[in-house]
Amino acid sequence: MIQLQAINKLYDLGVTKVEALKDVNLTIERGEYVAIMGPSGSGKSTLMHIIGILDQASGGTYLLEDFDITTLGDKEQARIRNRHFGFIFQSFNLFPELSALENIMLPMQYANVPYKERKQRAVRLLEDVGLAHRMHHLPSMLSGGEQQRVAIARALSNDPDLILADEPTGNLPSDKGEEIMQILEKLNQNGVTIVMVTHNPEQGARARRIINLQDGLITEETPVKEVTHAQ
Repeated sequence: MIQLQAINKLYDLGVTKVEALKDVNLTIERGEYVAIMGPSGSGKSTLMHIIGILDQASGGTYLLEDFDITTLGDKEQARIRNRHFGFIFQSFNLFPELSALENIMLPMQYANVPYKERKQRAVRLLEDVGLAHRMHHLPSMLSGGEQQRVAIARALSNDPDLILADEPTGNLPSDKGEEIMQILEKLNQNGVTIVMVTHNPEQGARARRIINLQDGLITEETPVKEVTHAQ
């Protein structure tokens, strides 16, 4: 599905230059559940942002279904990002002035989905995450766990091939974080590819494969032989 070949990312800060990623080679197959782990500053989020076409590599090749997307313009990359990728962030990133329903409908509007269809799909997604009764509530009226479930529903709104989750339980208490992990696992069991950035080794061990980063380098790739799912 995705192949990164000799990916580099250099941040030019004027006086200093920071190499966030150094010759990263990584393949992600369709249907995988991959955890990206490492200490703060190791390049985890930078790698996820490049995979999600939220940022551009300074060098190297990014193949999506064997097509080099680095040859595409910004508009076409944005179209791919909106139609094929879904994003879940630690800080939820919901629009505070929009209801839960409207937040979920927004990516479909950018994809030119007709209003009636995007509303029906948003309602169904809210039902799937157990929040149909909260659809007209603003984010400020929802708990952290509820906001993250809305964010997951929004990430699924365009039926993406890949979900990218950056510390998706980082701002949640452990019981609510467990709810989010179970939702991600169910999505993966239903065929959605998951790439999750986490600092939590217990959560990382629930993935199918762990990518360890250190100082912008992949230091180890570990297949998880036995994945323990919560009952």
